[in-house]
Amino acid sequence: MSDVEASLPRSYVFASIATVVLAGVATLVGLFVPGFYRDAPVLLPQVYGQDLLTLSVALPVFAVALYYAARGSLRGYVVWLGVDGYLLYTYASYSFMTAFNELYLVYTTLLWLTLATFVGGMVRLNAPEVKRTAGDLSVRPFVAFQVLLAVLVAFLWLAEVLPAALAGTVPPSVAEASLPTSVIYSLDLGIILPAFLLSAYWLRERRAWGYAFTGVLLVKAATLGLAVLTMAVFMLRSGDAVPAPVLVVFGLLTLSSLVLLARFLRSLEPAGDSSVGGRNRTGASAPGDGSESGGNDGPSRGT
Repeated sequence: MSDVEASLPRSYVFASIATVVLAGVATLVGLFVPGFYRDAPVLLPQVYGQDLLTLSVALPVFAVALYYAARGSLRGYVVWLGVDGYLLYTYASYSFMTAFNELYLVYTTLLWLTLATFVGGMVRLNAPEVKRTAGDLSVRPFVAFQVLLAVLVAFLWLAEVLPAALAGTVPPSVAEASLPTSVIYSLDLGIILPAFLLSAYWLRERRAWGYAFTGVLLVKAATLGLAVLTMAVFMLRSGDAVPAPVLVVFGLLTLSSLVLLARFLRSLEPAGDSSVGGRNRTGASAPGDGSESGGNDGPSRGT
């Protein structure tokens, strides 16, 4: 069996290529077809910023990471999976929040493509091998960052949500966008922030899946943070007010995530000891069980 087949099945490669093509078309149409988006004016700078970041950063990184992941690179696999998580988040929000337009079916197709790839990719990831390759990496900065990110973002969102809930009104950002509710609040408070806290707990306990989730979530944090900052630029250009705390928090979180991501990736052995067996022969433990050895008998590059 070849390294490509052993590390990343062709179905995942084809799904990722389809994701790049469809997302590329969607972002180009959104950015360069005048009046394409039918959303409230307050939302337009946000979707334009998201599209620009996706087109100029996320998709190129995704394509390069896919290439290296298919060749057996552990670093490439982690980055590929993390950017897929960013694209899943992006097109989940487009599918549920963006006003209906001619690309609706493209958004929903991207939603299931990225969801299937992310779930399957996580299942195939050999968490004990990620922990082994990370070696003596100090976990304290990574634990602290994930907890801090969850607390700060929760504070920003709850500062709007709680007063509105207690007063029986609607948060200002939701009312201004003429939305029934905020998909972003729901995704962040219901999925993303709990994932960071769980990852931090597992990492603090030095469980294998804590290392695996930390690598993937750092990529997700970096790409999403850059997207928020790009949205802020478009909002400022359109004359909209952007709260200074939001800029400061996301600026610091983005910078920190990039620094920690670089440190984490450097700790992994380059393109080595394939962490994703073609038939899941690695014996990877279930999430959270603390197993540290996977009995990996699959092919390994560099041996």
